[in-house]
Amino acid sequence: MTTAGSAALSICESLLIALNDLAIIDDAQTRAVLIDAAATHRNAADDEGALNSDQHRAVAELIDFIIAGKNSVRRF
Repeated sequence: MTTAGSAALSICESLLIALNDLAIIDDAQTRAVLIDAAATHRNAADDEGALNSDQHRAVAELIDFIIAGKNSVRRF
């Protein structure tokens, strides 16, 4: 993962946690955001002629890892 990628992940994770803590979105909505993000990358990877298919697959797998609670401050 690049430095920029690590920073983006950290910022987005912090934003999701803050939105959840402030009751702007609940756990189910937080999880749905992550599921949608993973699906978007899976679809991009499966798109015929897509550039960086391996990168999109890797991102989807990382998001799945976060959803499973293995790389986050908390589980959603």
